[in-house]
Amino acid sequence: MSTDRDPGLQPERTRLAWRRTTLSGTVVAVLAARTALHGGANPPAILAAALCCVLWLALLRIAHGRITTLAAAHRPLTLTPPHAAAAALCTVAIAVCGAFLVL
Repeated sequence: MSTDRDPGLQPERTRLAWRRTTLSGTVVAVLAARTALHGGANPPAILAAALCCVLWLALLRIAHGRITTLAAAHRPLTLTPPHAAAAALCTVAIAVCGAFLVL
């Protein structure tokens, strides 16, 4: 019995999922900046929008690294727990900053 596995389309689906996640983060960051600057900018709103943008950049870096890894290898390496935790933390923190701006 062979231990080789055929990844099939799984790397492609994973790459598309990373792209959807970064697109969602982009929308939240743009809306956060728009909300912070709309109707008079106050310091807490500007700080939350800036934090949202920094978190978005971190998420883009993690996602780009993962997409590059998936595209480069026939059998991609697994995502390490620290990178997975950082991506999850960035995503949740972007959502929290966005929610702060809405409230």
